[in-house]
Amino acid sequence: MNFVNLSRMPKILILLVHPALEKSKANQMLLDSLPLSDNITLRDLYEEYPNFFINVKAEQELISSHQIILFQHPLYWYSCPPLMKLWIDMVLEDGWAYGPGGDKLLGKKWIQVITTGGSKDAYSKGGFHGYETEEFLLPFRRTAELCGMHYLNPFLVQGTFQLNEQGLQKESKRYSDFIDQLLGGIYE
Repeated sequence: MNFVNLSRMPKILILLVHPALEKSKANQMLLDSLPLSDNITLRDLYEEYPNFFINVKAEQELISSHQIILFQHPLYWYSCPPLMKLWIDMVLEDGWAYGPGGDKLLGKKWIQVITTGGSKDAYSKGGFHGYETEEFLLPFRRTAELCGMHYLNPFLVQGTFQLNEQGLQKESKRYSDFIDQLLGGIYE
């Protein structure tokens, strides 16, 4: 019989940031594929803060008790939804997340799970958007690095507008496997 030491498994905080989750079949299927684990905390920021009044201290306490901070969101206008930007601006305070005394995030991991309507080809040098998705994420990488966090490669689900049921199921399985790897301490 194999026993898993749950105390050694990293705790993952999934910050879901989608302003129209009910319209996103891709994000719904990703969420439905999450493995059941006491080491995963799911927090829907649009449900938690519909009026955009963020409880900074509560968010900081939550982050403090997790080793992996995972933002799940669509790519909106080459960035993140507005509540995620506000969350970053408010919660990652000088003196707490960075700057003198700002050491609360040192060594934690930052990951983004991003859905795009456009295909991988559309997000390429010669594609419609002219750049790869990762290039649009540079401000997030720099934010993580400023806070002393390890920025991990994003998990991308691209071309969601064209995905059929089988494609969505394949991406959901890939996501579930990805989360299992994170819980097992395997990072890319």
